[in-house]
Amino acid sequence: MSNSAPYLIRKPDHRKLRGYAFDPSLSLKMDTVVINEIVYKVYWEEGLETGPSGEYLEVVDYDPSTGKFYTGVDLNHPHILASDGLDTSESNPMFHQQMVYAVAMTTIQNFEKALGRRAMWSNRKIDNEKGAYYNQFVEKLRIYPHALREANAYYSPQKKALLFGYFSASPDDVTLQMPGSLVFTCLSHDIVAHETSHALLDGMHSSYTTPANPDMLAFHEAFADIVALFQHFTFPDVLKHQIRKTRGDLESQNLLGELAQEFGKAIGHYGALRDAIGGIDPVTRQWKPQVPDPTAYTSTFEPHDRGSILVAAIFEAFLSIYKNRIADLLRIYTGGTGILPEGQIHPDLVDRLADEAAKTSGHVLRMCIRALDYCPPTDLNFGDYLRALITADVDSIREDTRGYRLAFIDAFRKRGIYPTGIKTLSVESLLYKAENIPTLNSSFDILGVFLREFREAVYYTDNRSKIFEITNAFIAGGDTGNGRIMGLHQRITTKFDGSAEFEKLTGLVFTDGWQALGIKTSKAHGFEAPSFSIDSLKLANRVGPDGKIINQIVLTMIQRSVVRFSFKNPDDWDSVTFAGVDPQPAAPFPEHCFEFRGSCTLIFDLDTLKLKYVISKPLIDLSQMAHGVKALNEDRLKKQFRFMCNEDNFNAFSLYFGDAFQSSPAEPFALIHQSC
Repeated sequence: MSNSAPYLIRKPDHRKLRGYAFDPSLSLKMDTVVINEIVYKVYWEEGLETGPSGEYLEVVDYDPSTGKFYTGVDLNHPHILASDGLDTSESNPMFHQQMVYAVAMTTIQNFEKALGRRAMWSNRKIDNEKGAYYNQFVEKLRIYPHALREANAYYSPQKKALLFGYFSASPDDVTLQMPGSLVFTCLSHDIVAHETSHALLDGMHSSYTTPANPDMLAFHEAFADIVALFQHFTFPDVLKHQIRKTRGDLESQNLLGELAQEFGKAIGHYGALRDAIGGIDPVTRQWKPQVPDPTAYTSTFEPHDRGSILVAAIFEAFLSIYKNRIADLLRIYTGGTGILPEGQIHPDLVDRLADEAAKTSGHVLRMCIRALDYCPPTDLNFGDYLRALITADVDSIREDTRGYRLAFIDAFRKRGIYPTGIKTLSVESLLYKAENIPTLNSSFDILGVFLREFREAVYYTDNRSKIFEITNAFIAGGDTGNGRIMGLHQRITTKFDGSAEFEKLTGLVFTDGWQALGIKTSKAHGFEAPSFSIDSLKLANRVGPDGKIINQIVLTMIQRSVVRFSFKNPDDWDSVTFAGVDPQPAAPFPEHCFEFRGSCTLIFDLDTLKLKYVISKPLIDLSQMAHGVKALNEDRLKKQFRFMCNEDNFNAFSLYFGDAFQSSPAEPFALIHQSC
């Protein structure tokens, strides 16, 4: 054979790394050891360094309790490459590093597939000498596998890092786990995926860590659980094992619906830390299925407990869709009865049921992630998320032949979760729409052309740092690499200054009278105008299940007002009055003052250059605008005021952090996650 022409060796698409599907405890049981040790397939990073440290993540293995740095693992070592990574091990710090990297990268991959763009971490806000701040790009999320000697793990928005703890087990039942054994949270797939999801959500909506209602921190917890749960279904051997064990009935007790089994047992829980479909009865110690409680949403306020209501709704929707998809298979297998005979089911049926479960869970996970683009930037509640789920799915695929949307609506309805501002609980009513305002069409057409230029500027680069620089230039103005441009902020300020129609559309203030509403005056563009910020500018380039291509730009804006309050009658909440504060003070605010935010998400269709969706949390009362009165949105304001005052004891946030009227704590998850 001639050696004159060298063979081309293709770079691999993925790196294979061994890890736990759940956590080390399942490798000590005869019936689960064969499925618990799996091989993760993560993006191949050409320049991956020791640590590991790559484009998205930097693992720093420092243990402050011992003052020791553990040697970082080199995943490019030929022996490690040849063996699909290091063998699973509870005692090898290098495997711990491999495990957190593999799970975090898997979570990132799922987000990028759903969103149709590169994942970004939340920016650092750096104060300058003039009292303002600028955004600093965060390239890598740091991961500390042994950061804490305690039963805790959390995402730190301040450090832009994941911190994992380890501790000695104190099980309530010594037959479940050895007392005193070390439990490493970094070895739990569920905990690593959960914390990574917190970081990814913060990168999309940084205001969600500043709660204005009982749902916001609960949503953070619920969403992170949802991602961790549905990633279980991406492990084929695990899925088939559980299908075989439950005989296809995923409503019965199974590993796929449980989170952090080892952690839960180690801190004294009988079973898993959280279970989406049921739980252990504290009296009988037997597992029993969960029954939806329509009153729980109005009476449960601790973030984990409240979040579990949303998790249960999403998981029930998945189960409904799954049962619908497998109904024909069961009829064929049982001769039309749909009732399975006693004994194990045929391996071919196991494979088909597992395939349907994987397809369903993948679709549901993508729906849940994709819906984040259709959420308001502030003051999110569970009803808003239902509307986002439905709108995002209609946007991706027009025909709902499997009944996905009805399954979600039904699951939310059973738990008493209803969006506000709609007349019926139908798909059509739940859809967000952009109201037709003819006088704004020409302005939006011009804005659409500018946003299409933004798409062209970022579409052909994979470099996340470059995407950040281009995005900042298009928002604030500056050099995009192809010359200097007027930024989007200036274009909106100039184009819509004095526009009552744009006010009505967004719920934000763009006409005279902003000073009396406690809104800061901006002179950034050479004239006085109400201050607002462009929170994010993102490209969505996705392909739907039916091959439909979606090219959109997601633009979010936030406007802030500082208000003060007073009581005419301390026992009468309706007697509370509000007034704008001018000039706007810096945080911490004076006594009886707090920041009230309005926001909106605008989604533009780049194929038609039209505004397609508007999702608004109005700062102003739109009903009063029709009568020529401009006032703050009193309904939203009173709800936030009651929440921040902890009226009716429904602000669990205050249990952790005390006075919610001052600036939000830098570490909202550190105490909330302590012993979960």
